[in-house]
Amino acid sequence: QLQLRESGGALVQPGASLTLSCAADGRAFTRFAMGWFRQGPGKERELIATISRSGGSTKYTDAVKGRFTISRNNAKNTLSLLMNNLKPEDTAVYFCAADGPLGDYTSRDYWGQGTQVTVSS
Repeated sequence: QLQLRESGGALVQPGASLTLSCAADGRAFTRFAMGWFRQGPGKERELIATISRSGGSTKYTDAVKGRFTISRNNAKNTLSLLMNNLKPEDTAVYFCAADGPLGDYTSRDYWGQGTQVTVSS
């Protein structure tokens, strides 16, 4: 298990920027690749960004590519998501997650509780 806690969600207008943070316990953070999920109203949980253990490799879904940046600070046991040019369709609860023992982000023990991002004019 890995204890994760997201923060930084807010109500913002379209075009705004926002940075989400995820704090992890310091015991196992560097063992895992990390990612950000989001779940919009009436939608399924969607993995939108991942980052390798070292931080040297990142991947994004097309919906956020070019607008969002995932990063990690292994010295501080934190994961971040910088979101630029936010759109109403970005409205969702955002979760940080570790890839976990199966390496596929499916273990709920390796998910945070989420932080709400609402983009509305």
